[in-house]
Amino acid sequence: MTPPNWPDMFRVFGRIGVMSFGGPAAQIAVMHRELVEHRPWLSEQTYLRALSLCMLLPGPEAMQLATYAGWRLRGVAGGLLGGLLFVVPGAVFIAALALLYAWYGQMPLVQTAFQGIKAAVIIVVFQALLKVSSKALHGRLGWALAFGSFIALFVLGLPFPLIILVAGVIGMLSRSPTPETEVADLPPAHSLRTLLIWGGLWAAPLLFIALIGDDFLLQLGLFFSKLAVVTFGGAYAVLAYMTQTVVQDFGWIETDQMIDALGLAETTPGPLILVTQFVGMLAGFAQSGPAGAMAAGLLALWVTFTPCFLWIFLAGPYLEALSQQPRIAGALRAITAAVVGVIANLSVWFALHVLFDRVGADGPLALPLPVWDSFNPMAAALTLLAAVLMLALKRGFVITMVLLATLALILHAI
Repeated sequence: MTPPNWPDMFRVFGRIGVMSFGGPAAQIAVMHRELVEHRPWLSEQTYLRALSLCMLLPGPEAMQLATYAGWRLRGVAGGLLGGLLFVVPGAVFIAALALLYAWYGQMPLVQTAFQGIKAAVIIVVFQALLKVSSKALHGRLGWALAFGSFIALFVLGLPFPLIILVAGVIGMLSRSPTPETEVADLPPAHSLRTLLIWGGLWAAPLLFIALIGDDFLLQLGLFFSKLAVVTFGGAYAVLAYMTQTVVQDFGWIETDQMIDALGLAETTPGPLILVTQFVGMLAGFAQSGPAGAMAAGLLALWVTFTPCFLWIFLAGPYLEALSQQPRIAGALRAITAAVVGVIANLSVWFALHVLFDRVGADGPLALPLPVWDSFNPMAAALTLLAAVLMLALKRGFVITMVLLATLALILHAI
């Protein structure tokens, strides 16, 4: 097939970028319609194999799928075009929302409206839990990994990267390689060149920041770089880890701001992991105003998405071999099962912090305990209404969020 020309590439991938609302499932469906159904750019088998590869890699699978599709059609330049057009529209929206939130988010009326948004966030995370668990939990091992990861996070407070590592090792050990699916030798020149170029681009701003001695930006860049390596299972899987680190360990933002960040990120096109940009901008704004917000937001974007290009350009040529590896597939299934417990932890954690004004921990365990006399009846009522709208009536998040925010303002005025 003759590769599509650049104007067509820009038009099609640009349309995918601005239409990429609704999370990875909807985004993957949009790409399938644009790249497989409406034009013969990718075959069905190629598309499905590419999706499997992207699910094996850390990072947002939909963005990486767009990058792979562009790379497949027009090489590295095409991959850059596909990936950037998937991310940039949402990043522009997030930048505007983060600055508006930093300036006006603490106003009483805005905080009242966000009570409705927080209620919708509880239900959208619960929806993600239902979707992932229906696909990921098969057999006793899957359920055991999900339950174990929930206890490890919610009760014991163990680090998220450790949980992902242990689950991956268990998954690899549970599968046996077969001779016909062994990975072929990889050309070292291509792999080394790709690793040096994209690894260097990933590290370059961090090295510059270290040289100028900006401790805050260096700490932020290193943390989000680590997050990019362990982001298996989508943004929901790492939100609890991100929240624990940026709220409790670093003190960059508050718990309510983290929940607000997720709610606003849900309303924009692009991958949900753009919430890292929002968090970075809020933290930067608190440090040094709008200039700090823009610097921190750009750094968060760079270290979140540059690794995605590295993974795709490094692994793309070996799609066939990687997609057939039983040990890799076993590790992915085990990590996905563990992610169910991680999202369950996030769901309960968010609910406690929305429904109760005060939540603390007792003793050496991380188990969060609500202060019962701080129960918020209005938040509970809004959450129940969000459940009815989204789970029973199948209304979308944005519509539900607007309705609940409006209702919260009305109730506050009465």
